[in-house]
Amino acid sequence: MLKRISKIAFKQTEEQKKELLDYINAQKGKPGALMPIMQKAQDIYGYLPEEVQRIIADELGISTEEVFGVSTFYSQFALSPKGKYNISICLGTACYVKGSGDILNKVQEILKIMPEECSEDGQFSLTACRCVGACGLAPVLMVNDEVYGRLTVNDVEGILNKYKN
Repeated sequence: MLKRISKIAFKQTEEQKKELLDYINAQKGKPGALMPIMQKAQDIYGYLPEEVQRIIADELGISTEEVFGVSTFYSQFALSPKGKYNISICLGTACYVKGSGDILNKVQEILKIMPEECSEDGQFSLTACRCVGACGLAPVLMVNDEVYGRLTVNDVEGILNKYKN
């Protein structure tokens, strides 16, 4: 799945920037420092916006392309913020053959976001994942850690309404 870059404006506090720079300085020169620095950055900001990737690259003296390459290769890194409610839709084989693609389309239609995007109000983000380990409940949708299984397209709106303000 292609990772999308956030359309939401990046906001950073001085405390966040200081925490990141302090961590980078403590890791500089250590073999394999890039991954732990990126993990720490994601812990600080909740995702890895372009601006943060640029800071990491500049501080380590490497190209932004190298940092971006790592951030897009590993699924643990997010390029867009997560909403208060992160919706994960399983597209693994068991779920997909039972209609999870249609469920994904319905969620996109209702929330007006694509996978790896966050709604402008910050309430919802959407992730299309490969397997959540609940094949017996296929098709499966998760809202944060709450699992909804044996779904149909008709179930989607009711589930989302439970989380809307």
